[in-house]
Amino acid sequence: MISSSKIKSVDFYRKIPRDLTEASLSGAGLSIVAALCMMFLFGMELNDYLTISTSTSVIVDKSTDGDFLRIDFNLSFPALSCEFASVDVSDVLGTNRLNITKTIRKFSIDPDLRPTGAEFHSGPVSNFIKHGDEVDDEAVEGSVLLTANNFDKISHQFPILVVNFYTPWCYWSNRLKPSWEKAAKIIRERYDPEMDGRILLGKVDCTVEGDLCKRNHIQGYPSIRIFRKGSDVRDDHGHHDHESYYGDRDTESLVKTMEDLIANIPLESQRLALEGKVENATEIAKRPAPLTGGCRIEGYVRVKKVPGNLIISAHSGTHSFDASQMNMSHVISHFSFGKKVSPKVISDVKRLVPYLGRSHDRLNGRTFINHREIGANVTIEHYLQVVKTEVISRNSYPLIEEYEYTAHSSLAQSFYLPVTKFHFELSPMQVLITENQKSFSHFITNVCAIIGGSRNIGCNSAQHYENGEKN
Repeated sequence: MISSSKIKSVDFYRKIPRDLTEASLSGAGLSIVAALCMMFLFGMELNDYLTISTSTSVIVDKSTDGDFLRIDFNLSFPALSCEFASVDVSDVLGTNRLNITKTIRKFSIDPDLRPTGAEFHSGPVSNFIKHGDEVDDEAVEGSVLLTANNFDKISHQFPILVVNFYTPWCYWSNRLKPSWEKAAKIIRERYDPEMDGRILLGKVDCTVEGDLCKRNHIQGYPSIRIFRKGSDVRDDHGHHDHESYYGDRDTESLVKTMEDLIANIPLESQRLALEGKVENATEIAKRPAPLTGGCRIEGYVRVKKVPGNLIISAHSGTHSFDASQMNMSHVISHFSFGKKVSPKVISDVKRLVPYLGRSHDRLNGRTFINHREIGANVTIEHYLQVVKTEVISRNSYPLIEEYEYTAHSSLAQSFYLPVTKFHFELSPMQVLITENQKSFSHFITNVCAIIGGSRNIGCNSAQHYENGEKN
């Protein structure tokens, strides 16, 4: 027979001795302490469960945005005219794209980076311009030599003044000279300045009249400018309102252009010219001249995901530039790689990765000024190393894909025309940040352990304390 004492030994619900059921001040104190410990540990466990944690790994780039990368930028050049500013792209695979215009916008700016008008439309630039075959005959001098002393007077005397800004060392200026002088002589004979008075052709030597050329924002040679009486100097900040001629440079084309310019100007009547409403009989290859000597260039280009260059320079197939006078100082308002990410998305993702986005636009707001003396031929270069960062949610959904980069810049002396160059190199690896999902069952188990453990500690402490009082 099994004794009753042995059966009682397997009882899971044993009675508590009466001594332990009686309330006491010491037991109440220990209970309060145990409750506070339980609440503290529960709060810590709940905070750990609610806190979002991530894991970071480096893997081979598995981009979903294709083989091309977008580069967005907003650059201001206080000393580079929009007339010749060119955006070029090249890479190690042999890609060379010159003077990209489709996705680029240009705005003339003053030395303080303030815009001086609407968007500057450069239009298509032809690298093939017909020149004349005339021999440079020193006896043919049809154009009037203009200087700083007589320029303003003459420009306000004739309804149309066409000026050739040139330099004696320039190849293209020397090619233009015979045709220009011959065309000027023909126009002078057909439209005598004293008897007719509607048009005059002049020339300015920019090696002698440097200040006059700077005042008219001449950066490429030769530059043919068309000044109209009454609209040249306007009331709004004294900006020059004139045009640049980009057509053929042979004698016949020049003469036809000059005749078209005055076709609708009545003889001895300057009313239409004064109002600036002259309409040409035929289309002339010209467009507005830059209002100031600076340019803001904004837009984007798409490049292959290989090491390459984004280059900003003065470019023209039919003009020469004085490298010693070129200054590529610039201010970077924005420069980033990849698709544009809205501030809201960045803000939402930063709850996961607080440091995300700090290197997405590292060059923003930085200024790079060439303080060296004129003639240094200084090229400003930026070396950018680009790494892709991708953030994955706990549901394996990509929250954001963005490119961050490091930047190192330098000023280097060049034997060629100064440029601003961005060297970029993409890493074959990418940073993958994954949101870790926490188990709810693990949280409940820990909570139960906290409650049970705190209660047992309190009960055991109370029992030992009571036993000590009895002894």
